[in-house]
This record gives sequence, C-alpha cells and structure tokens, in this order.
Amino acid sequence: MLSGGASNRISASRLKELVITDSIQPTSAVEATQNIRVLSIAPLIGEAIARTAGEESVSSLFD
Repeated sequence: MLSGGASNRISASRLKELVITDSIQPTSAVEATQNIRVLSIAPLIGEAIARTAGEESVSSLFD
C-alpha cells in the first residue's frame, strides 16, 4: 500500500518503474505517477475460480 507521500517520493526517485497490483484500489496520486504501473489481478482470480469450480489445480498458476 502506498500512503502519505509515497507516490511523490517514488516519482522523484531513480526508479524506472514500480509495478503494483490493483488488489487494493490505487489512489489518484498513484495513478497519476508516471513510473508506477498498476496491473489487474482480475484475470488471475477469475482463472483460479474457474479451475476450482472445475476441480483443476490452481498451483500451476503460480509456477
């Protein structure tokens, strides 16, 4: 979780890119920061649910 002035510090840092997920809704400050990329975990969660419903392995999603 990026709180307080974290997005400003990341923006001013030497980091080329910080990749985070949207498991917690990013703030508008995080979304506006050029070197922070937010990836959706919805496809992963959906696939895990589908595999569980189909009695398939979910562990291979994390290999």
